[in-house]
Amino acid sequence: MARPGLRNLITDVDGISVGQAEDAGIVTGVSVIVPNCPVLGAVCVAGGGPGTRESDVLAAGRLVFDSVDAICLSGGSAFGLAAADGVMAGLKAQGRGFALVPRPGVPATPIVPAAILYDLANGGNKEWGDTSPYARLGRQAFDAAGEIFALGRAGAGYGARAGLAPGGTGSASLVTNDGLTLGALAAVNSFGSVRMPGSDAFWAWPFEIAGEFGGVRPDPGLAFDPEDWGAAKANPSPRENTTLACIAIDAIVTHDELQRIAQMALAGMARAIRPVFAPTDGDVLFVISTQKKEAEGSRPLTIARLGELAASTLARSIARGVYEAERQEGRP
Repeated sequence: MARPGLRNLITDVDGISVGQAEDAGIVTGVSVIVPNCPVLGAVCVAGGGPGTRESDVLAAGRLVFDSVDAICLSGGSAFGLAAADGVMAGLKAQGRGFALVPRPGVPATPIVPAAILYDLANGGNKEWGDTSPYARLGRQAFDAAGEIFALGRAGAGYGARAGLAPGGTGSASLVTNDGLTLGALAAVNSFGSVRMPGSDAFWAWPFEIAGEFGGVRPDPGLAFDPEDWGAAKANPSPRENTTLACIAIDAIVTHDELQRIAQMALAGMARAIRPVFAPTDGDVLFVISTQKKEAEGSRPLTIARLGELAASTLARSIARGVYEAERQEGRP
């Protein structure tokens, strides 16, 4: 049977590191997914109010969709897009980046797609003066990259809210019986609720493995009004509600296949949050492949399988992020 990896984190995908940084005074943070070499990337933007940077370079026919150096997820709304500046600075210091024709004295350009969530109204001190803190936080997160990282109130989800619950950063992984590995990281700042109305069970409960987010199951007779959204935010505003995610896989795929996996994996957000992809949401999903392992079976079946596994792994990571944030705030 498929099982979580050793850490049950996205870093179970070989060659993937994650770094995070927070500012407790501002109540915000940054998460950076850093592969040890350039990787293939794809993106799906599903929400009605997204904030992204360099996402267009991942479209079909672009020059550098196979040269992604890092993925940056940040709080701070549009201010947070500057976090990618700090990540690029760290990559440049390591000599990483894309150069069509390398030349002495001409730096390569790191490819760092990024997306942001809105945490400006969470009570932190946002009077940072003339210089946004996000480039600094991006560099700190990059420099902290490793195999182990915190969940819950950490990284990009540090100042987030998931409906009426505390939001957070979650991660999960899965190793298939034929040795493929998938991992997901999500920063959850959703309008919708992650729990079923009238229950402590997460929407994602059918996909939970080994009690990783509490093991609560809905009562057998539980029923609810389709119009009942449970503990969703009462007054959503544009761009204030977002789930950001990155999925990493090690299977060898084409760019078109990776894009299809990304489209299928969006179902993971719908399995974990209700409602989702609303006009006020900025939901964005990146998918990257390290291209290290051949997948068995026919190509259409393989891609369908990877897309489904990616969706369930993403649903688990969303629930884990909120569950760990709630534990940190004292919820049993």
